[in-house]
Amino acid sequence: LIDNANAPIFGVDTQGRVNVWNQCAMKLVGYSLDEVMGKNLVQEFITKEYRAAVKTVLDEAMTGNETANFEFPLITKHGIRIEVLLNATTRRDEQGNIIGVVGIGQDITGRIAQEREYSKLIDNANAPIFGVDTQGRVNVWNQCAMKLVGYSLDEVMGKNL
Repeated sequence: LIDNANAPIFGVDTQGRVNVWNQCAMKLVGYSLDEVMGKNLVQEFITKEYRAAVKTVLDEAMTGNETANFEFPLITKHGIRIEVLLNATTRRDEQGNIIGVVGIGQDITGRIAQEREYSKLIDNANAPIFGVDTQGRVNVWNQCAMKLVGYSLDEVMGKNL
């Protein structure tokens, strides 16, 4: 079931060593089961600038504090940066003892690229565009709005309209 799931799934033991690596994880990241099994996930497969954050997520899950929707970049075996959304869940044995963490990921690289493109389109539109959150605070303010009204992005963001 785990091996054939359509989401990348990995598991680590209490020492952070990989002990589960499904087919989707292999396809996404490019590392085979033999290349990852028994290796320290954080030290060997996480980018340097995110090692501490990912380690914290895994350490928290080792204490029963699970994390949902943690975003971080991964570098594939072929050097391509992908963005991953991770849910880290505590793994327990039959007696309820914590024996590691299971991580279920989602490749969100395409979604993030679309969001960036969307933001660029809004920012460069030929019409003033602004947005507000549910409390009436400005959360979108494009260049045309700046020119028309005279307030910079820094002056309006988070302010009540």
